[in-house]
Amino acid sequence: MRAVLTILAVLSVVFVASCGPKRYKYDGPEVTQIIVNKGDRKMYLMHGTEILKAYRIKLGFAPEGRKKYEGDGKTPEGRYVIDRRNPKSAFYLSIGVSYPNRQDAEHARSVGRKPGGEIFIHGDRRPQDPKRDDWTAGCISVKNHEIREIFTMVRLGTVIDINP
Repeated sequence: MRAVLTILAVLSVVFVASCGPKRYKYDGPEVTQIIVNKGDRKMYLMHGTEILKAYRIKLGFAPEGRKKYEGDGKTPEGRYVIDRRNPKSAFYLSIGVSYPNRQDAEHARSVGRKPGGEIFIHGDRRPQDPKRDDWTAGCISVKNHEIREIFTMVRLGTVIDINP
């Protein structure tokens, strides 16, 4: 009876583990940098000077210029790092950008505003989100199948350069 219970326990663990979220693997070259060119609406995953992947992107609802404070609808510009991962994002999956840096925070405070935060690269819009081209609150959006790939390839600490 004890052996039967042990076997049932092992089988239940295997069954529950197999029902969890799908895991993705990436065995290619390390992503050493992310480059975002806001004007071209393009994002590149780089290994040194080699482009590993390129994506069309959507930006904040007021994309021209650098982010100055919370609520301005702009996507930041500058050098940041990927500092967090969210497998349970409201936007399918997401990876966090280290905005605001010290200069961003000081600038916002100098005009009496909060710098904002919660800037991510994430999946596509939800049904309730605006239908215009650039629609986020300041994040970078890609298609859901693309963020799944990006989420797998990009590690914490990866540098991200966001250009005008």
